[in-house]
Amino acid sequence: MEQRTVLVILFDGVQSLDVTGPVEVFSGAAASRGGAEPAYRIRTASLDGAPVRTSSGLTLVPDSAIADAPAPHTLLVPGGLGSRDADPRLIDWLRMHAPHAQRLVSVCTGAILLAEAGLLDGRRVATHWAYCAQLARDHPSVEVDPDPIFVRDGCVATSAGVTAGIDLALALVEEDQGRDAALLVARYLVVFLRRPGSQAQFSAQLAAQTARREPLREVQQWVTEHPDGDLCVESLAARARLSPRHFARAFQTETGMTPGKYVERVRVEHARRLLEDTSDGIEEVSRACGYGTPEAMRRAFVKTLGAAPAEYRRRFRAPFTAQAASGTAQQAPALHG
Repeated sequence: MEQRTVLVILFDGVQSLDVTGPVEVFSGAAASRGGAEPAYRIRTASLDGAPVRTSSGLTLVPDSAIADAPAPHTLLVPGGLGSRDADPRLIDWLRMHAPHAQRLVSVCTGAILLAEAGLLDGRRVATHWAYCAQLARDHPSVEVDPDPIFVRDGCVATSAGVTAGIDLALALVEEDQGRDAALLVARYLVVFLRRPGSQAQFSAQLAAQTARREPLREVQQWVTEHPDGDLCVESLAARARLSPRHFARAFQTETGMTPGKYVERVRVEHARRLLEDTSDGIEEVSRACGYGTPEAMRRAFVKTLGAAPAEYRRRFRAPFTAQAASGTAQQAPALHG
């Protein structure tokens, strides 16, 4: 495979993990080729080539000024506090040069910089959950999806906050070099190659607010602990000692989602964990998660994750058990930590 240049843009106030997470993934993929030419040539650049100070106070020293940077295959724009008050010269540079990259990537609020440059018009994108509403309001021609951890729309790939940039970078490595290469990098970075882009940024418990009233909080906890139980509105209302109509209205007011939506998210999450971490059969998993039938679980997975349970397990099941059982080992890429 032809070596691909990855150019990472740096600016004052950048989020350090938005930079280092994807860089470690691409660097690990480059090192994993052994004696062959590295798959990626990674370069960093700031406006004038000067060091930048990240939002956490670290200093990053770029390879060059953006005017002197090589033409990239993949242009990666990280986020951070500095993305909300960016230098107009950086926006101008992105507007002029980013369209020439074969692949345009943003992490977290880096999407704001791309939107300011007019590069996301008419596209579906992801960004950090806390800035989805702002991005949609300031750029109505951009379709902001608040749920996925990353989104691919043609040659543009955008991710949610911080660690989602690692997931996106792993997906790009898998696209370029195959699943085995991405899996090897994931193993030695001690992360799992398992999160699909369609996975929600939050678990059901995080996505939903915690109810103020104790009976409703108890219902939330009970649902989480008993996904295989009778979770219809009438049953949950009885637990909260409320009428079904009053319960449904109060639950949505206090948590921000309907009881049905909350139950659906909890069951999908529980099923995902069983598919990833156990060898239980599809029918057994569907019963354990309250679906009743494998077909009901399949419909929920396709709707929520865009993949049937069997396909989800094939792609995202943790690899360590099989590797340990076989007694085999793969050569590690030259990662240092």
